[in-house]
Amino acid sequence: MLAVSHTDRVFVLSGAGVSAESGIPTFRGVGGLWRNHPIEEVASPVAWERDPRLVWEFYSMRRRVASAAEPNRAHFALAKLEQNLEGRLFLCTQNVDNLHEQAGSKRVVHMHGELFKSRCDTCSRPPFEDFNFCEPPAEIPRCDCGGRIRPHICWFGEAPFEMDRIFRALEKCTVFMAVGTSGVVEPAASFVACVAGRARTIYVGPEKPANLSSFTQCHMGKAEEVLPGLLDIP
Repeated sequence: MLAVSHTDRVFVLSGAGVSAESGIPTFRGVGGLWRNHPIEEVASPVAWERDPRLVWEFYSMRRRVASAAEPNRAHFALAKLEQNLEGRLFLCTQNVDNLHEQAGSKRVVHMHGELFKSRCDTCSRPPFEDFNFCEPPAEIPRCDCGGRIRPHICWFGEAPFEMDRIFRALEKCTVFMAVGTSGVVEPAASFVACVAGRARTIYVGPEKPANLSSFTQCHMGKAEEVLPGLLDIP
């Protein structure tokens, strides 16, 4: 069981493995292909400029899959941990689905964007909730300014969201936990190195991550099976 004191500040990084346990395939899929397209061909600014319809087809598929998924026990355990720790938990996810929110988490930082939000590719209108387009739109939707509406996703070649806020939380944390992450995708893979030597570092997942040597504790197994017991949450 993970002992958390009343002064600890906990940073949790959740990755694709957590969503995979709810039936959402990992982003890169088998061989990094979708309909024989390399993922970079449907998830980059270049792809958007070249064929925005194809990009929306890809994200419409992802919305359909995510719409059918339900949170698992790992999601619920982290939501309960947030209730217990309140502002002392910082939950940062690499996932773009809304399963953490469905489980009850209120303060989730989506560093790679949110699948059920969209934004204009031209003006500064804030991203907005968008549960449409689980089927590809007949025409590329337009903003009032005339710009095209795109998925609110961090594509290849774009900077992840909320990085200043994330690094401030890393500086303050005393416990760092990575759940279901590969330890390959940057910059998230380097988060554990930012806290090494001053914070307890814990990994939970079914496979050893590439950065395993940076963790002081390793709990192998499915997150939905390991995490509730580790956090002492029924």
